[in-house]
Order: sequence, then C-alpha cells, then structure tokens
Amino acid sequence: MFRPLAALLLAGCLAPAQADVRLLTSVKPLQLIAAAVQDGAGAPAVLLPPGASPHHYALRPSDVRALREATLFYWIGPDLETFLPKVLEGRSQPSLAVQALPGLQLRHFAGETAAGGDEHDHAHRPGSLDAHLWLLPANARLIAARMAADLAAADPDNAARYQANLAAFETRLDDLDRRLKARLERLAGKPYFVFHEAYDYFEAAYGLEHAGVFSVSPDVPPGARQVAGMRQRLQDAGPACVFSEPPLQPRLAQTLSAGLPVRLAELDPLGSAVPLGPQGYEQLLERLGEGLAGCLEAQ
Repeated sequence: MFRPLAALLLAGCLAPAQADVRLLTSVKPLQLIAAAVQDGAGAPAVLLPPGASPHHYALRPSDVRALREATLFYWIGPDLETFLPKVLEGRSQPSLAVQALPGLQLRHFAGETAAGGDEHDHAHRPGSLDAHLWLLPANARLIAARMAADLAAADPDNAARYQANLAAFETRLDDLDRRLKARLERLAGKPYFVFHEAYDYFEAAYGLEHAGVFSVSPDVPPGARQVAGMRQRLQDAGPACVFSEPPLQPRLAQTLSAGLPVRLAELDPLGSAVPLGPQGYEQLLERLGEGLAGCLEAQ
C-alpha cells in the first residue's frame, strides 16, 4: 500500500540522517570515541583487529583499501602505529595523528628499570612518548571535539547532531570522572604490578601508581634469572595485585605468584571486549577502574 507523499516527507524528516562519511580509526579506543560523536549519523570502522599489535601490524590488502576509501582517518601517531607513516603518504583525504592535537596532555616514559631487571623495550624506551594517551579523559574530550568539527565540515547536514553528541559525551565523562575519583583515589599507595606500562595516564588522573612493570616480550619466554628477579620483587612487596592483559595468558603471573600473598587480575587498555556504541569509551574506563579497584580493595 502506497503512503501519501506528505507522510513520506515527514518520515524522512524524523529519521536520522545517515551521511556518506566513512570514518576510520587505527585502534579501538579511538573508534569508541568516534562512535560517541557519530551516533545516529554513521558508525566508525577500525583498522586493527582485536589482539593485533599497533607497533608491528602487517597491513592486508583490505586494510590498504579501507585506508584509501575512508573520508576521515584518525590514528595516535608514529610513536604507536609505527607501520603507518609510509602508508599514509599516498592518502589524499584527511588523516590526523591525534598526538599532535594542541592542548593534549602528553606523558613520556621514565628512565626506571622494569621489575625483574630488564630495560624497557624499544617502544617504551625512557624519554619516548607514552602513546596510551586515550586513557586520560581530558585527552578524550579534545579528540572528540576535533572529530565533531571534522565531521561537521564533511557533513554539514548533521553538524547539529555531532555537536549534541559531543555535549552528551562530555556530560557523561564528567559523571564518570567523579565516580572513578571517589572510588580510586582512596586506594593510593596500595602496591600492584603490571606486564605493560600502559596505564600512566589513567593512574595520573586517579591518584594511583604501579609498583613495577614486568616487561616481558610476547615472543621470547623470560629466562630463569629474570623470573627469579620478578618473584623477588613480589616477595619484597608483600600483599599485592598483579595485572596481566589480553591477549597474553596470565600463566607467567601464576608462576610468579605461587605461594605468595598476591592476587591476579586482568586489565585491557584497548577495550578489546567493549561493544561498539555511543558509551563504549566510558565502558573502557569503567572496566579499567573496576579491574583495579576490585583487586586493590581486597588487599
């Protein structure tokens, strides 16, 4: 049955305007931020699949095609996605390394020695940029604001929607920030160890500090001397938490902690298991906070 023209026009006015803007990000956290801004006008895509290393990813032909066809592309920058600079030289449409955004709060790795006696790997060498910048809510705000401005320029018909989505995102972040501070700041000083120095931005925001980093190559099992050094650090710390992260299995953590007053848990700084949606970025931070608090509160 045909509907009257007036009804069709009204339905078109009420339906969300779906723009032909292909927004692509390099990593999942940026995709989650973009999903909040683009909600109702499109869905952002992500380049790296779950579990892929942003330092050493090998692009597939489909990835190169996605990069070529994307209207807007966002990546952290050459300090994280080391495989991207040469690939992006041939891209004609806008690309943004968000680490270059004005006003972003950036941190650099300290010159400390990792727990167990190993120096930081090349990607986390002392003095280099800590590229896990999305874990600071203030940085996520700046990234989202830039995405909203870029989307509005590429898709003026939905400019008001992008600004409204940005305002809603900022309001939700304010609420989440208050809740995380109320729970986490009272846990300051409790010892915990991580297998990846990825949490400094989050820790700085909420008054936490890891006691050490078990810097282990995913390709080369640690030797007996290194394992002994790690275990000694745990013995010296007393009751503590040790956090592994996907996709690495926590088998080493279990070996290190056997017979010690140590609790094991997992943190995921990339939000690999967070479903894509307008509140995905907040869920990433909430899961980090819950993982930290759930273990530290039990000490």
